[in-house]
Amino acid sequence: MQPSNPVPPPAVPPLVPAPVTGKPRNRRLRLFLAMGAGILALLCLGGIGVFISSYDEATKIERSKPDAVVDQFLRSYLVNRDDKEAELFTCKNGLDLTRIEAFRTDLQSRESRYSISIQVVWEGLTVSTSGTRGTVAVDLTRTIADDSEQVTKPWQFSVVDEDGWRVCDAAEVG
Repeated sequence: MQPSNPVPPPAVPPLVPAPVTGKPRNRRLRLFLAMGAGILALLCLGGIGVFISSYDEATKIERSKPDAVVDQFLRSYLVNRDDKEAELFTCKNGLDLTRIEAFRTDLQSRESRYSISIQVVWEGLTVSTSGTRGTVAVDLTRTIADDSEQVTKPWQFSVVDEDGWRVCDAAEVG
């Protein structure tokens, strides 16, 4: 009997580590994150643009009509009592607000003297223009907060078109 030649075992290739598949996933993840961040940044920039445009439109100073200017002037001068805001609606030359200033000073002194609140409202704005000059007639009503006294007086505002209408003078009529 002959010794059997042992058959050598099949050659086993050396162990090679399996390729790491994590890198392509990381690259894809980074790509998706970068794209998402870019899209989010564009949406934010667009939203900021829309907000600025809306804010600009909402706070736009309207000087295209004499009655609108008088209305805004009265709101800022008599209701809000904000001289800086009122300046936006007044003319640059020939400004004389002494009579409406005396009216507001009288309101303030009555409020402090009697510890009351006085409200001023207006109605019936009537416009008359001739070229770049005009007048706006309005009825100003002064009301004490508890409705114990209400006084309505007609006023007339002189306006001029200086790159938009502006108030130049105010006077009680009659």
